[in-house]
Amino acid sequence: MTGRIVAVTGTSTDVGKTIATAALAAVFDDVAVCKPIQTGVLPGEPGDLAVIERLTGSITTAECARYPEPLAPETAARRAGAEPVTLTAVVGAVTELAADHDLTLVEGAGGVLVRLAENLTLLDVAAAVDAEVVVVVQAGLGALNHAELTVDAIRARGLHVAGLIIGAWPAEPDLAMTCNRDDLPRLTGVPVVGVIPDGAGALPPDDFRTAAPAWFDPDWIAAARLDPRGRGDRLLDPRGRSDRLLDPRGRSDEGARVTRGPATRPPDPTTSSTTTAPSPTDHPNMTGVLQ
Repeated sequence: MTGRIVAVTGTSTDVGKTIATAALAAVFDDVAVCKPIQTGVLPGEPGDLAVIERLTGSITTAECARYPEPLAPETAARRAGAEPVTLTAVVGAVTELAADHDLTLVEGAGGVLVRLAENLTLLDVAAAVDAEVVVVVQAGLGALNHAELTVDAIRARGLHVAGLIIGAWPAEPDLAMTCNRDDLPRLTGVPVVGVIPDGAGALPPDDFRTAAPAWFDPDWIAAARLDPRGRGDRLLDPRGRSDRLLDPRGRSDEGARVTRGPATRPPDPTTSSTTTAPSPTDHPNMTGVLQ
């Protein structure tokens, strides 16, 4: 039986996809990670999968292709004179991992419509393997527009958006960030399912693995573990909405429904005690966000 497959994409590059993928991998058991395309690294150099392996410990990973220049994959392959990756190759790598693991995470490159090869995007891969999609978003100005565009593109392909993850939540968020935290679920119809503290990737691996569960919704984690390989229940309900809007500091606001109407505003996360050290206890967390 094939395990659950989740594609991890972002609203742009450098929004925290790799650390978010590592955090998800640290939370669940029996996880594999596929990175279809890695750019900006030479053969033998550590790439994104090396970061994930370091933070999570022993984990099965697969990389389909890599190109030396830090460009969009299609462009990087063309400039390197390399054969472009094929949908067949990527699907084969993902399904091989999914056959042996309860959860396979597929980390994309850049945004959801970045070309992995000519006429090939992460959406094509997700559709081919019946994957759910998690979107990593930035916290600051521009997040709302980028998130709506990304979610709309995913839904236009008939794919299920399992949730949003804020990839780097600072110790002292500004007004735009705290407003975006409220507005993202209301405007996209998708809950913010995780908030990862800025600097989490710099934590020692043991500390990262210990802290990671507090960045996500325990109810979502529990639900996914109850049916790790089942296809009957998506990570969220079929409309892509969760039952609760949760406080980044770890308290749930019971009854705050995520709808396209006005949402209940969670308490201001800037009131929590913070320091500049990248410790999970020094930053606002999510202890309830993925369902």
